[in-house]
Amino acid sequence: MNEKPSTRNLIALILYPAFLGMAPVLGKLALNGQADPFTIAALRTIAAAAILWTFYLLFWRRYIFIYPAGLLGCVMVGTVNGIGSLFYYNGLNYLDASVAQLLNSTYLIFVVILAAADGHKLSRRTLLRAWLALIAVALITQGVQHEFNWFGVGLMIGNAILFAGTFILSQRVLYEMPAQTVALYVLTTMAVVVVVARLIVSREFAPLSGETLNAILGLGLTTALARLTMFFSVKRMGSLQTVLVGISETAVAILLAFILLGDQLNATQWLGVGILLVSLLLIRREDIRSRETGEMLPVPLSGIGFPSISFQRAAFTRAFLGDQAMRRLSERQDLTPEEAEMIQRLIDSPRS
Repeated sequence: MNEKPSTRNLIALILYPAFLGMAPVLGKLALNGQADPFTIAALRTIAAAAILWTFYLLFWRRYIFIYPAGLLGCVMVGTVNGIGSLFYYNGLNYLDASVAQLLNSTYLIFVVILAAADGHKLSRRTLLRAWLALIAVALITQGVQHEFNWFGVGLMIGNAILFAGTFILSQRVLYEMPAQTVALYVLTTMAVVVVVARLIVSREFAPLSGETLNAILGLGLTTALARLTMFFSVKRMGSLQTVLVGISETAVAILLAFILLGDQLNATQWLGVGILLVSLLLIRREDIRSRETGEMLPVPLSGIGFPSISFQRAAFTRAFLGDQAMRRLSERQDLTPEEAEMIQRLIDSPRS
């Protein structure tokens, strides 16, 4: 495995918070256009899934195939993320954007807690970066200065917990599968979850203005891109490092509000942006190296009994076609680095 941080790792880390930070601004534009939160969540996720399916059918067909255990894992992640998105847009409907962003950013705390409970070793530098990021978010959003709706607060905290769970679960699901495949089926599951919820709430659809539809379509596009870059980052660098960079979405959201909505940043908010940059500057080379992955999913998914598709392909080839076919298989250009490494292990291992 390459120990140096790749250009793709860096690009994904930069683009992920940029796409994610567009959500509150576009979401507020859609809400201001009189769209209800369930409709926004449903149409946005349908648009995101449709964009991915169209692109995959045209250019990335090899990432469409998925094995049963992997599909189950994606359904788990997509269900959690889908419910969280319903919480997010309903909470955004009850709260100011700055308060909603502050509460949503607490997912960093829950990711740190879950990562520690999952056995991850947290260095002092990692904890320092987490605290600096939270302080920066509080300064950027100006904290909680006005009266607010406690129901909305509960929804945003619920979304933060579920979003943190999405990171931890996706790290397990991404252990062997390509990030592109995971993004496709997670978003597809999210679409099913939010559409069912929308139909349960109401089967009537009020007409939407062109500006509102454009905001929702913008949400769909940025959601698709955010999930692709998010899962790629989690696969390559782990959930915690991805979150510590992704929390800069708050600065992106505030800056976009400044540019697109005319919001003004005061000295305190600029101080928060500066502290957030300090947190990002504490990143070290080892934080963005590619993580080691294995040929089988870890528990609980591997305990279901379904081997990964790369393992199935390689095991079948070796059992029925021999080592020469295995070597030809290992030279295929469409293999991921993990698949190529696993196949080489099978070639080198003695037959039983």
